[in-house]
Amino acid sequence: MAKITAEDVGRECVMFRVRLTARAITKHYEDALRPSGLKGPQFSLLVSLSADPGLSATDLAERMGIDRTTLVRNLDLLERDGLIKTETDGRARRKTLTRKGDGVLAEALPLWRAAQNGLIDKLGAPAWADTRKKLRALREAV
Repeated sequence: MAKITAEDVGRECVMFRVRLTARAITKHYEDALRPSGLKGPQFSLLVSLSADPGLSATDLAERMGIDRTTLVRNLDLLERDGLIKTETDGRARRKTLTRKGDGVLAEALPLWRAAQNGLIDKLGAPAWADTRKKLRALREAV
């Protein structure tokens, strides 16, 4: 059996390549979102809660594909900043956007759109459609 080298890993490792790409993409969007004061995870959470208000932390974690502990930490930051609130319905604790959260999201959405359009323009719409399919296949493979 051939010896595996660090160069092999750098060239072949799916995890390394995907994380490298994810960091570059995150930087692209966070640079664009900076005027809104939001980081990428905060933006994604506000979008998810706006699209489907009243999700529980467990449902939100599952939808976003992150562990509940990381999610709760991010939700606590959003709540501390007055962007979301917790509503209790019996035993269920559901998260919803506040008026301030709606306003910050409204400010961030055009910034996101500009970042999104710029990236798709550089990549090309057909390549982006193909990339989405390949990303889905990669998620399903693991």
